[in-house]
Amino acid sequence: MKVGIIQISCCSDIHSNIQKISEKINEASSKGAELIVLQELHNSLYFCQIEDVNNFDLAETIPGKSTDYYSKLAKDNRVVLVTSLFEKRNRGLYHNTAVVFDKDGSIAGKYRKMHIPDDPAYYEKFYFTPGDLGFHPITTSIGVLGIQVCWDQWFPEGARLMALQGADLLIYPTAIGFESSDSNEEKRRQKEAWQIVQRGHAVANGLHVITVNRCGHEQDQSGQTKGITFWGSSFITGPQGEIIYESPEDKDDVAVVDIVIEKTESVRRWWPFLRDRRIDDYNGLMQRFID
Repeated sequence: MKVGIIQISCCSDIHSNIQKISEKINEASSKGAELIVLQELHNSLYFCQIEDVNNFDLAETIPGKSTDYYSKLAKDNRVVLVTSLFEKRNRGLYHNTAVVFDKDGSIAGKYRKMHIPDDPAYYEKFYFTPGDLGFHPITTSIGVLGIQVCWDQWFPEGARLMALQGADLLIYPTAIGFESSDSNEEKRRQKEAWQIVQRGHAVANGLHVITVNRCGHEQDQSGQTKGITFWGSSFITGPQGEIIYESPEDKDDVAVVDIVIEKTESVRRWWPFLRDRRIDDYNGLMQRFID
């Protein structure tokens, strides 16, 4: 499978962001991409740095204007396209939602972000209701995609549930970076941990992992922090956690990478983790904490 990843910096002009994305999708398609993955909340700046009720105006219905636009792009380019949108489900009810389009432009499925962070400069609980669609992979014409979004990538449970339901690969649209007050050593630790945990999902489940992050610096309009420098570094790993491709930290990137889905079968024969799981003794996982 030829996988296209599109890493970009965003600006305050939504039309400009969408136009840039359109051009990058066309570029990836021209390089032979069959599957193209975009970053988290790609239409706009990462608005969750502040709590502002006016930002709810950015949300859209699904289906809606953006899904119509990306549906046409998927169809025109004959690609499976993974997008990330701010969903307005109803008045006062919003989600962080990944929408997958098949090659014919139809909506193959959607995933609503399950784990919602609430940290300085990442005030997502103000905006997003936790997902209620569960951890279920989405079937497309090129394979079964285990989609999750950003903060979900730190939790092994979602990756495992996707694998147990037949996902051919794991995909994470992402928006994560550095806050300027952290030391260089702390920045390095954070970025390495982010990559290590997802490489661990690849190993534990014998699946490729595709992670697409945004890049560039975005100001904190409240002035409470010095903004976020998104660290880019989008990457693809193989089912043994090996890095197949990694984008630069600090600039836009369009890459088309060949992956061999069939490698999952051979890796799972060598490392039969699914066979050896002790499903009879995992009841404690359903508890918040075991005292």
